[in-house]
Amino acid sequence: MNIPILAAKLYIPLPRTRVVPRPRLIEWLNGGLERKLTLISASAGFGKTTLVSEWIVSCGRPAAWLSLDEGDNDTARFLTHLAAALQMVAENVGEDLLNALKSPHPLSIESILTIVLNEISALPYPFVLVLDDYHRVDAKPIDIALGFLLEHLPTQMHLVIATRENPQLPLSRLRARGHLTELRDADLRFTPGEAAEFLKEVMGLTLTADDIMALDTRTEGWIAGLQLAALSMQGRKDIPAYIRSFAGDNRYIVDYLAEEVLQRQPEDVRSFLLQTSILDRLCGPLCDAVTGQEKGNARLEFLERGNFFVVPLDDQRHWYRYHHLFAEVLSAHLRADHPGQAATLHRRASTWYEEHGSLADAIRHALAAEDFTRVAELVELAWPDMRRHKQDTAVLNWLNRLPGELLHYRPVLCVVYAWALLAGGELEAALDRLRDAERWLEMAVEGNEQQENLLTERIVVNEEEFRRLPCSIAVYRAAHAQALGDLPNTLKYAQQVLDLVPEDDHLPRGAATALLGLASWTSGDLETAHRTFADGIASVQLAGNFSDAIGGVIALADIRITQGRLREAMRTYERGLQLASEHGEHLLRETADIYAGMSELYREHNNLQTAKQQLLRSKEHSENIRFPQNRYRWCVAMARVREAEGELNDALTLLNKAEHLYKSDFFPNVRPIAALKTRMWIAQGGLSEAFHWVQEQNLSTKDDLSYLREFEHITLARVLLAQYKNDRADGSLLEAMELLERLLQAAEAGKRTGSVIEILVLQALAHQMAGNSQAGLLSLEHVLNLAEPEGYVRIFVDEGQPMVILLEAALKQGIAPNYVSNLVAAFDEAKERTPGKDVIIQRLSGREHDVLRLLKSELSGPEMARELRVSLNTLRTHTKSIYDKLEVNNRRAEELHLF
Repeated sequence: MNIPILAAKLYIPLPRTRVVPRPRLIEWLNGGLERKLTLISASAGFGKTTLVSEWIVSCGRPAAWLSLDEGDNDTARFLTHLAAALQMVAENVGEDLLNALKSPHPLSIESILTIVLNEISALPYPFVLVLDDYHRVDAKPIDIALGFLLEHLPTQMHLVIATRENPQLPLSRLRARGHLTELRDADLRFTPGEAAEFLKEVMGLTLTADDIMALDTRTEGWIAGLQLAALSMQGRKDIPAYIRSFAGDNRYIVDYLAEEVLQRQPEDVRSFLLQTSILDRLCGPLCDAVTGQEKGNARLEFLERGNFFVVPLDDQRHWYRYHHLFAEVLSAHLRADHPGQAATLHRRASTWYEEHGSLADAIRHALAAEDFTRVAELVELAWPDMRRHKQDTAVLNWLNRLPGELLHYRPVLCVVYAWALLAGGELEAALDRLRDAERWLEMAVEGNEQQENLLTERIVVNEEEFRRLPCSIAVYRAAHAQALGDLPNTLKYAQQVLDLVPEDDHLPRGAATALLGLASWTSGDLETAHRTFADGIASVQLAGNFSDAIGGVIALADIRITQGRLREAMRTYERGLQLASEHGEHLLRETADIYAGMSELYREHNNLQTAKQQLLRSKEHSENIRFPQNRYRWCVAMARVREAEGELNDALTLLNKAEHLYKSDFFPNVRPIAALKTRMWIAQGGLSEAFHWVQEQNLSTKDDLSYLREFEHITLARVLLAQYKNDRADGSLLEAMELLERLLQAAEAGKRTGSVIEILVLQALAHQMAGNSQAGLLSLEHVLNLAEPEGYVRIFVDEGQPMVILLEAALKQGIAPNYVSNLVAAFDEAKERTPGKDVIIQRLSGREHDVLRLLKSELSGPEMARELRVSLNTLRTHTKSIYDKLEVNNRRAEELHLF
């Protein structure tokens, strides 16, 4: 994608002819050159840009400058201008970055930045890169990219960031390592001496020391306030009385002083200032279009010479901007003095931007003008490009601001809205918009005359998208049905798409085929699901939609995991990462889920350290993730790691957070977080919570079995086995064994080997509890044969001491000796990670805590029972429960100092 470079963003602001020397700050900045980053973070009007531009002249190093704006939230645009800025100090640095962004197969952002970092490392001289107005960037991928750059920054480059807000960078780490120099509001305030020099030398005022001190105190050294005050004082006779007359916080001072400044200007200057205050960037032609006058360039040059807070953005004096706070004050006065004029001005700006090819800016100004009909038309025209780049959030924000009746009468816009709503999980609202579009479509197909009327009346402005409406509606209908678990309608509408579009229309055919695959996944036909979904993703990839292709990797791997094919799942994830690395940095957002999935596989292989490393990489990539499920997936994966480390409370906290973050999407929810929490409660001995979940889900051992609830029914079997361990009631054990047998038959019939392995593990343990060790070994041998080729470990280790007993018995009988030996060794490793006494004790109920305190006392059993006011048999039951939960005997309890 070729992105035009705005040269105005790359020019270092020219030094002012009259400026207050600030040697203490210049020395501070010079001292920071040996560190990685200088951060100048202060409120508006504290002279950040002026200070840095003055320092650059004397710092002794070449400097590159990049002025940032809201458009730089697009990562490709940011990187393009970053490369262009670097080329201002070294012609060849960043050239490969620009080529990669233009390539149809761009590299990942880390790969691109690595190339740039290597190029910088080869430079024979140091230089400075300044990122000005960084607060105008609000995009996590750019924060992540900058964090990576700082982490690996060569000594040749020093980075300066000027911003109103702290950037989302690892500042604490940089500070701790001595890599950061910081300047804040308190550092940038004018001292009384600097204020005196500013007012005298720059603003041309002759004031007494008392007047200067009073003015500096009231403005608190705020440079913009001093400048406004000086402008308002020009020509006044009684300066001391004027200084004494104003007071209040900065905002009120600014409003008051701005009014004083504006009232003293000629009407034409005042009118120009107010009318152009709606613009975040100013150039002569744009100002002429907004004001309806001419000579906009001359006006801007005049304002710059007169210190009217106009900042030139290039050395040709073509683009400018107002000081941000000054622009806000001007806008407030425009609203007060000319209540209806702002809408007209925004409308003119919108027209100018549309004519110059910037639809996003045109839409923004049309919204500010509340010209909703124009917004609707512009969004419809922008829609194909927005869809291609998956900018559903921006589209949704725009459309949410439009009146409902306007959307209701525009069929293409209804489908656009439905797409954005589906992406945001607003299913019912999305269906309403699809119905609106269908009604108009029915009217249009009644005859060409009605269709032409829609086009003539500009109810439709994008004719091509209107012609594609039947296909688009069918795609989104199928997606909506899949999100609701409505398999018949998913199949119906997906097939409609395939019947409507030709073979070479890859995007809709791929979407429909993928939805058919998801429907098969929901029904439990995993092999068909994998094959069909893979075909759909391949078509989507042929259409150039690599974001969806890489996102589909997560579903393909999940299916393979359920099939017990862990190694193939890992290869699937690796192919997804490779695809992402080949097709651009924006796909980093899609890789976060992949790293979380890989973490779960490493955890199952008992490689907990690597599992945590993958989660760290996922977190670095996922701050602004497109897929809503990512954040919950990360929490679940980390909870599983913490569980393996014995930190059950931490694990449960993470699962609670995951439950809060979870949003349903088009993938079937086959492993509900509530069921995972129930398993954690069982591990903690929280049977009452577990049974509450069973009742809440209306689960029974007599239920008809389905793949969608398979995980929940396996969890129910675990609850029943835990109940048997607690009270030795034979009924719960028999119920569990009957349920496990039914589950085994269903999972084997569906070739869901991953589920089969867990069911067999529980069967082996159930037989052991029932005293049938031989049957337990038969189940164990079966599961070992299935699990060994795929390297399962935690599925056994997580079951604790009862599984150790079974494995040791298997070892004695020569069952899978190498594999079993490795599993037993894994148990030994797990013991080294045994949680501390406090964590172990947390697994016990309140009554069991009471029993534990008495076990090491001098009291006999009957005496302890009387102390607790329970029967001796109940005391024995509590004691056994304690040892079972903590997987210790009396001697081991003493070793752990549990008493």
